[in-house]
Amino acid sequence: MSDAPRSPMSAIYVASPEGDTGKSTIALGILHRLAAKVARVGVFRPIARGEGRDYILELLLDHTTADLPYEECLGVSYQQLHDDPDAALADIVHRFHRVAAQCDAVLVVGSDYTDVAAPSELSMNARIAANLGAPVVLAVRGKDRTADQVAQAVEVCIDEIAAQHAHTAAVVVNRCDPANMADVADALQIIAPRSYVLPEEPLLVAPSVDELKAAVAGTLLRGDPALLTREVLGVLVAGMTAEHVLERLTEGAAVITPGDRSDVVLAVLSAHAAENFPSLSCVILNGGLPLHPSIESLVSGLGLALPILETTFGTFETASRVAATRGRVTTHSHRKVNTALALMDTYVDTEDLLAQLAIAPPSVVTPQMFTYRLLDRARSHRKRIVLPEGNDDRILKAAGRLLLRSVADLTILGEEVQIRSRAAELGVDLSQAVILDPQTSELCDQFAQQYAALRSHKGVTVEQARETIHDVSYFGTMLVHNDMVDGMVSGARHTTAHTIRPAFEIIKTEEGVATVSSIFLMCLADEVLAYGDCAIVPDPTAEQLADIAISSARTAAQFGIAPRVAMLSYSTGNSGSGADVDKVRKATELVRSRDPVLLVEGPIQYDAAVEPSVAATKMPDSLVAGHATVLIFPDLNTGNNTYKAVQRSAGAIAIGPVLQGLNKPVNDLSRGALVEDIVNTVAITAIQAQG
Repeated sequence: MSDAPRSPMSAIYVASPEGDTGKSTIALGILHRLAAKVARVGVFRPIARGEGRDYILELLLDHTTADLPYEECLGVSYQQLHDDPDAALADIVHRFHRVAAQCDAVLVVGSDYTDVAAPSELSMNARIAANLGAPVVLAVRGKDRTADQVAQAVEVCIDEIAAQHAHTAAVVVNRCDPANMADVADALQIIAPRSYVLPEEPLLVAPSVDELKAAVAGTLLRGDPALLTREVLGVLVAGMTAEHVLERLTEGAAVITPGDRSDVVLAVLSAHAAENFPSLSCVILNGGLPLHPSIESLVSGLGLALPILETTFGTFETASRVAATRGRVTTHSHRKVNTALALMDTYVDTEDLLAQLAIAPPSVVTPQMFTYRLLDRARSHRKRIVLPEGNDDRILKAAGRLLLRSVADLTILGEEVQIRSRAAELGVDLSQAVILDPQTSELCDQFAQQYAALRSHKGVTVEQARETIHDVSYFGTMLVHNDMVDGMVSGARHTTAHTIRPAFEIIKTEEGVATVSSIFLMCLADEVLAYGDCAIVPDPTAEQLADIAISSARTAAQFGIAPRVAMLSYSTGNSGSGADVDKVRKATELVRSRDPVLLVEGPIQYDAAVEPSVAATKMPDSLVAGHATVLIFPDLNTGNNTYKAVQRSAGAIAIGPVLQGLNKPVNDLSRGALVEDIVNTVAITAIQAQG
């Protein structure tokens, strides 16, 4: 297998000889790695599912960067393929090349064996792969098979693929018993040297509460609708007395009980609310029997977010329907997507796998490429980051994603029982996180003594410091100060001032830096620029502007952006005059004198800074004009409005503000931050901490 020629096309075909191989897990991992290597990644499904929209295609399209419509990424239906295989194949090839013409790389995902499957389906997939010039990644199910059985299945499949003149690039055995993984890997060494083994992950096949609701034709009686996306990790049919039900409760379980079993209902809901019992995913009241009014009133008074579903089906029918429901990885299954990516990161060398493709080095950097590289770099040398706002669901969801992807080690501030309980309700695993309560932590006295000493020149007493240190921002900053963590990210619920004031007082500025400032990393369609300062200094002096420029250039370089600094103004070169232009001109000279090697130009207008054709007219001899990567705004008013205008009008992803000039990294979030924003900011903070 290893001696086969490399495909001249940047396409790869994921195929399997059977159903339930977890192809979507494998496809997601490959797709994410492709998106980090090239600008335009597409996906193609040569054989469409029989009815309705293809949920796997919808899932993968959500992670592509070529921005192609759903209909364009489909080949033919099963029926077309069976009616006239040759005509269908010609149509598939035509449609594929129409997609490929708009992409730098294409992931092709073969059929599912869930519709009108035939014994020769793998052969057909291999024939399609050969006609598309795409090497095959073979996905095989390891569940309920011995190592020898897996090896035999793989050998037959490789021969079948070769018979259709296709090349097997790699083999991924998915859903393998963890205890059997080493034996399977050993058995495949001779047959398929480039092979990988992934363990069975129950979460990936677990149905969501919403999927169970649909299966039993149920309605949501009460509870938080947002928790319908939580995965159900077990089912308990509560046909016994309440005490025996309590003995059998497990984390993430759904409990099925008739609506008139008041004792069971109250016992189960009380257990869910208790600290020493598992967190349930839902309760299903079957039989169409409403809760007794007194019980309904009591349940309402508990105010639980736990979804309680109603169905008219009897116990047997409800249990049967629930047991037959298999979960899917969809665009809304964020925890499953992150679990799938974590599995691929851990067990599959996708970089080696993709090395078989003839992928040209990228000439641009897309937002997806940049953010993937951020996570990859943070993961390469994990740092400890504190998140003070443990009472925010976005923080908890981001923390779960960061821990699952091994991006950073996390400390979360807040009341531990509340945080872990809410995380469990959200389906977030925080078992690897440290949780500290600034109100009760044994560190409070130490921190108060230290803070009083640091601020004694301002008259701060130990008693006053004890009050201050209970504030999450001050407590988190003291963790950074004492090297108990490497950085802090806050601001989802607090103002910028509330986040950075403790840093000014405690962490202070780097040696030789007089001005704390910020940059936004602006991810445009094909490049990443640094904008400074858009968040901290309202009206910088020439000296402060020079500080901002030099700090911004260093920060940009830290994130792989070659710094070419443009000192922005309303005029270019010597064409204008006035106090504002003179300030920028003086700042430019200060930058040149303090860092003679740094490429800097100013004063210069934005269009001349970034557009080569304008630069050729206005400043033809400049090494920066037309190619600037670090853009320094003359004041906060200009910078803040410009970054928001570019973000909204050009569809850019704005990552930041990234604070610079502090001795240790502390970064601020927008109060409207999305989970993805928090993840990216934590990764940036970790990279800053790496130095």
